[in-house]
Formats: sequence, C-alpha cells, structure tokens
Amino acid sequence: MTGDRLTALFSTPEDAAVLARLHRRLEADADREGLVDVAYTTVDSPLGPLLLAATPRGLARVAYAAEDHDRVLDTLGHRLGPRVLRAPRRLDDAARELDEYFARRRRTFDLPLDLSLSKGFRQLVQQHLPEIGYGETRSYRQVAELVGNPGAVRAVGTACATNPLPVVVPCHRVLRADGTLGGYIGGPDAKAALLALEAD
Repeated sequence: MTGDRLTALFSTPEDAAVLARLHRRLEADADREGLVDVAYTTVDSPLGPLLLAATPRGLARVAYAAEDHDRVLDTLGHRLGPRVLRAPRRLDDAARELDEYFARRRRTFDLPLDLSLSKGFRQLVQQHLPEIGYGETRSYRQVAELVGNPGAVRAVGTACATNPLPVVVPCHRVLRADGTLGGYIGGPDAKAALLALEAD
C-alpha cells in the first residue's frame, strides 16, 4: 500500500477517533503491565510547546521546542529505557501545575521528581535550586556557597545549563554576579520571561 493510500485510509474524523481510542487503550494496557519506561506528552505554554517526560519515579524532563523534542525523546530512550510512549494521562499533574504556574496561581511545584539524568555535583545543585524562592534570584557564586563549595562557580553554571527540569527546578533564578542573565537551556528570552512572570 502506498503512503498516499495509507494516509487517505486514516484521514477521516471517524478513523482519527478510532486511532485515538486504540492509543488510549494501548497506553492503559502498557501502564497497567508496567511496560512504560518513559511516558511523555507536550503541553502549550507562554514559552511555546514544552515536552514533559516522566518515569515511574517522577517527572524527569521538561524540554523547550528549541531543544528538538524528537532528539530529547531519543536521548531519554537511551538513558532511561527504550519503552517510550506518549501517555498524557501520566503527566496530568505536571501539566496542571505548569498551567497554574504560568497563570500565577502556583509558586512552588509539588511533583515527584526523577533526577537520575544528572549525577554528582550537578544533581546536588539541582536538588538545592528550589530553595531559591519564587521571585528571588541568586548568583552562581551564592548557589556554590549554598551547596557548600564556594569555589565551584563554573560547575554551578554547568549544573544550571544542563538542568533537565527547567521551570520546575528553577535554574532561571540564577544570574551572573553583575545581575545579567547568563545562559539558559531555553534561551535568554525564555529566562527573561520567567523572571518577569515572577516579578509581577
């Protein structure tokens, strides 16, 4: 069967509904049998579409569109397990809390997190970032002091730049000593927008 004929076969609204129903059944069956290593979905946000991915332990990844969602999913499949499935229901809480955050109705996240994509000092820094309160900022040096290693300013910068859970683990609240933004996985515009959201 040619690609055009296959596309035509599933192009009616009825067929799309059947496919959606089959996917929901696959999602439920795989979840019940413990066959999903990584569940994912995409959600709309004021910063563009965000990819959310979770393991059974918790939310493991938030990715901006600029990171290339397909590439991120491929990496997750190699690092966390090959059984990756679009399963929006598993991420309902994360999607809801992000919506509340962007609507200024939430200041902290209450989600279980899986920090296994980071190791060692990077993970230590990322564990401490939520201690920086909503609407507050710290310098890379202050974060280095917070984690008990005042000389590790560059390493703190690397930990923030490689944070797999931007927005939820608030690396956007870490600035250069002179108050300028510094790097950010979502780009400087996204970092500025998050800081502006929290400043109002």
